[in-house]
Amino acid sequence: MEETGPRLLVVDDEPNIVDMLRMALRFHGFDVVTARSGRQAMAAVAARRPDLLVLDIMLPDGDGLELCRQWREQGVDVPVVFLTARDRHTDKIAGLTYGGDDYVTKPFSIDELVARIRAVLRRTRREPPAACTPALTFADVRLDEDTHGVTRAGQPVELAPTEFKLLRYLMTNPNKVLSREQILDAVWSEDYRGGTTVVDQYVSYLRRKLAPYGPPLIHTQRGFGYALREDIPPVRQSDTGEA
Repeated sequence: MEETGPRLLVVDDEPNIVDMLRMALRFHGFDVVTARSGRQAMAAVAARRPDLLVLDIMLPDGDGLELCRQWREQGVDVPVVFLTARDRHTDKIAGLTYGGDDYVTKPFSIDELVARIRAVLRRTRREPPAACTPALTFADVRLDEDTHGVTRAGQPVELAPTEFKLLRYLMTNPNKVLSREQILDAVWSEDYRGGTTVVDQYVSYLRRKLAPYGPPLIHTQRGFGYALREDIPPVRQSDTGEA
């Protein structure tokens, strides 16, 4: 059976938020289930036993703060990260008072939310140290999720945050042709309103930084997109010993 990371229950009544979080958090290695109301959340906590909840405060059938308070009274100790548009200091204090472990306000960045989730999981000992994200490798490229370090042929490669995300996405989908739209959805935030030409620009940047240490690895598939692929040179007759 394929191993998955910690299970997260995302509770929010906005379909676009739920879909975006499901895709983004799965990309970061989490097992994600969702609910869009307090009632669905109560059932999912009992049935799916999540390791952490990402809980909106404003739900169509109640208040996330009250829902958290009920869980705590019932002895349910699953960690809760509140995700809400309420950004007043008093709201944050209320979230922690009602039993929440952290409080993230909308709009938010996925990187910040993932960092907060992992910090809460470490504090509550639901993500053991041994379960840290392993390094990704392809050919002679090594990408370390924990340190955000990248090497090629043993040499450090300095990447900007977006370049790092792009390389990580390519390395998690090796030998696959990925369309510009797929790359844009995975690497850039939902708030980005530009076209797919930004993908071409960042592929160019990434190629340039990897180029000094070895042959090209990011290949253009005309009319489709890009693929991370290690091309093997054809064998010449002289290499086979044939006349």
